[in-house]
Amino acid sequence: MLESRAIGRLIEALRRLPGVGPKSARRMAYHMLERDRDGGRELSKALVDAMEVVGHCKSCHNLTEDEICSICASTRRDHSLLCIVESPTDLQSLEQSGIYNGRYFVLMGHLSPLDGIGPEQLGIDRLESLLDTGEIAEVVLATNLTVEGEATAHYVGELVRSRGIKATRIAYGVPVGGELEYIDKNTLTRAFTGRQEV
Repeated sequence: MLESRAIGRLIEALRRLPGVGPKSARRMAYHMLERDRDGGRELSKALVDAMEVVGHCKSCHNLTEDEICSICASTRRDHSLLCIVESPTDLQSLEQSGIYNGRYFVLMGHLSPLDGIGPEQLGIDRLESLLDTGEIAEVVLATNLTVEGEATAHYVGELVRSRGIKATRIAYGVPVGGELEYIDKNTLTRAFTGRQEV
């Protein structure tokens, strides 16, 4: 069956979402058209509204509707502590844990020369300005534990240390509830070499 131009455009638009392939996009499109047109209209309005009002925080680069996000504006947070993350979803995960009470800087990605992503694309100049304020005493590097994430952490760590600021890296290893027989070799190696006295 040939799909109309409008349905085809909807399917292609849905495919832009991460993890959505052609079959999933087609299923979503037909679901909204057949059973949930009100939901489709609500989704459309929410997308348009978000695209119009959401921008980047002038301080931490996180997504926000305000010039300065609520985290950066908070007087209850430790402004001497700065956590570097790759994405707003990483920031949200840390916030949900409740374990961290400092400020953030969101890179919106990681260094990847093959993809044309260098320091300029990550807003490193904005980060350097933040580091140069003299307010930051420690930077926690919480980039992902991938090759690119590690390279990014190393690069940022060098920038931080060159300013005489303490740089730390989040710990990694065996997850809580994980069984050793199911953990990969690299994770076990890192967990073993990063062991701490108890």
